[in-house]
Amino acid sequence: MGSRRGPLKSAVPSNVVSPVRRCSRTACGRPAVATLTYVYADSTAVLGPLATYAEPHCYDLCAEHSERLTAPRGWEVVRLLDSSAPARPSGDDLEALANAVREAARPPGRTAEPGGPRTADPREVARRGHLRVLRSPDN
Repeated sequence: MGSRRGPLKSAVPSNVVSPVRRCSRTACGRPAVATLTYVYADSTAVLGPLATYAEPHCYDLCAEHSERLTAPRGWEVVRLLDSSAPARPSGDDLEALANAVREAARPPGRTAEPGGPRTADPREVARRGHLRVLRSPDN
């Protein structure tokens, strides 16, 4: 008579794979937020949002490693913006906001000039920062 065996059991417990992708850098266990790809023909490293799935020739990086990324001499790093992340204001944006606040606080009919305030041009209809809207000569 043959022996009856039960279902096969593994001698090694299976490791549960985490659905969160981790940073590819050695000894870094932080969650990945960006994917790095090299374009060797163009000497370019492209860092973009985390790819939908892991590619064998791409590297997933955490926030810290993606911010500190540098490329070898002669290579260019292209950082693609994540469209879902809010864009940070640039220096120009902040300066434009400050100018708009100053302009709104200024009394009507006055403009800021290096030599001091002066009366606005009578043809001026509106003003936004350094841009002016002038009345057409036909009117």
